Amino acid sequence: MADGSQPLGYLGVTRSLSGRLWRERAADPDVVRRHQHAHSLSEPLARALTARGVGLEQGADYLNPTLKALFPDPSSFMGMDQAVDVLLDALKRERKVVVFADYDVDGASSAAQLVRWWRAMGAELPIYVPDRVTEGYGPSPAAFRRLREEGADLVVTVDCGAAAHDAIACAAEIGLEVVVIDHHLMRGEPPKAAALVNPNQAGCTSGQGVLAAAGVTFVLLAALNREARRRGMLPETGEPDIRQWLDLAAMGAICDVTPLTGFNRALAAQGLKVMSAWRNPGLKALLDVAKGQGPASTFHAGFILGPRINAGGRIGRADLGARLLSTDDPEEARLLAEQLDTLNASRKVVEQEVQDAAVHLIEHESNQAEAPMLLIAADGWHPGVIGIVAGRLRERYRKPVVVVGVDREADVGKGSGRSQPGVNLGRAVQAAFDEGLLMAGGGHAMAAGLSVRPANIPELRAFLCERLAAEAEVASAEEALEIDALVTAGGCDRTLHNDFQRLAPFGPGNPEPLFALADARVERPTALRGGHVRCELMDGSGGRLKAIAWRCEDTEVGRRLLGGGGAVHVAGRLKPDDWQGRAGVQLEIEDVADPRRTLG
Repeated sequence: MADGSQPLGYLGVTRSLSGRLWRERAADPDVVRRHQHAHSLSEPLARALTARGVGLEQGADYLNPTLKALFPDPSSFMGMDQAVDVLLDALKRERKVVVFADYDVDGASSAAQLVRWWRAMGAELPIYVPDRVTEGYGPSPAAFRRLREEGADLVVTVDCGAAAHDAIACAAEIGLEVVVIDHHLMRGEPPKAAALVNPNQAGCTSGQGVLAAAGVTFVLLAALNREARRRGMLPETGEPDIRQWLDLAAMGAICDVTPLTGFNRALAAQGLKVMSAWRNPGLKALLDVAKGQGPASTFHAGFILGPRINAGGRIGRADLGARLLSTDDPEEARLLAEQLDTLNASRKVVEQEVQDAAVHLIEHESNQAEAPMLLIAADGWHPGVIGIVAGRLRERYRKPVVVVGVDREADVGKGSGRSQPGVNLGRAVQAAFDEGLLMAGGGHAMAAGLSVRPANIPELRAFLCERLAAEAEVASAEEALEIDALVTAGGCDRTLHNDFQRLAPFGPGNPEPLFALADARVERPTALRGGHVRCELMDGSGGRLKAIAWRCEDTEVGRRLLGGGGAVHVAGRLKPDDWQGRAGVQLEIEDVADPRRTLG
């Protein structure tokens, strides 16, 4: 105890340069020892496994997650059997069916799975994706009327639809049947669709609420196969092998940032193995234009492929991603991938412009920097990038952020928010809607979306600041960086990295291991384009460790790395470094602490 009442932070760090306490992840020593012996693990790895809440009986499945061991009974999903009946009846009667998808990766990968299953059954399934700017999220009465006029008999919504009461009511009036496949949180009565499958609807006993829509869709395909086999409806080519589409299920799970636990972890792990063969023409084409290589990882899905698939929905044609993932034509895939790569480059430029303007507003014009949450707005900010910018600003300021792009001509501001752990932004946005401050709004604890009249923005900001102040104060005081192990520069090598890779894939619910180095000297620091800082770390072990800190040049961490001034404690994640075939590692720096400022 430093003062007789408060525990010291890890390495004595009670407040790092980013303002955080460091602490060691808690793990029961007895469970650590038993994992260590049962699975032949090193003590640090067994401790990391235990610290992630993995019990003794779960260790084997966690280290080797398989579909055989973890696949749920499809019929445990409320509405699944009804959805299967409706879809197979439509297929048998040759009704015109359209899949209606959200414009993000999860929507595209869900739609592509259905299209591919339908094709394997000998029929084609057209895709409709609403435009983010002109149509907004999810089904609308106008979109359903258009599809009905074009001859659609049945619409299957994926990654949307669970809250589309008006659109589904309209569909009933015009004779359009609707099946909903979704995963978003629901409140109130569900819409009256022909079938609604959502593990997060009240009364669903599947226990699979962490799934993305792509995961729910994959379970739907298993259920379709089972019932088609029972009905004798399988084509001459045999039962569709849905395992070949696990890469699409993994894309949705990873890019929608869902907790990688249980069955969802198996989907991601096995899906990455399938993806590594690069047999999906669209994913292979995207990898080629991005000049990526190697076995697929969460990095490939989340940072190389995902942003490019999303780019169409953000600033281009909304259906490009779904078309890319569902095509079997390599030439079409190449052309679509090139379009998405170009759009992604444009998206980065637009995103950086909005982010730079937002930082300037916060730090030089608005006097908001010390508020419990940040709400920043400006004319013309593109609605396709405000969510990304909100996430970046949340990382920078470590508090909830809402970014609003204002369209003066339409007299509306479209906002997207990201929150800190412990601060329920979605609940506050819902309260603002209930108070009449918003035209529309909703979300969950960590993210929210809203529409607001520009004239109401100051009142909305004040309301959210007041509403979130107490939660934000507690969250800030309790925020900590959880360290998995103390290492030395000399001990950081590919063997250590590969050992901890047994815990992969990483994501929410299974954070990537975080390592700490004590009293490291920063050598050869270099500022890179984009605000990144590269350096080498040396400590008492005599080893050297390459390191990089992303987007930090103008932060306390970046200034300390670039400025020298004695040894520092460093926390980060080990990444492979294969430049010129060296098979080494580098540290991606998450945080830095000055020992002279952490004790005392």
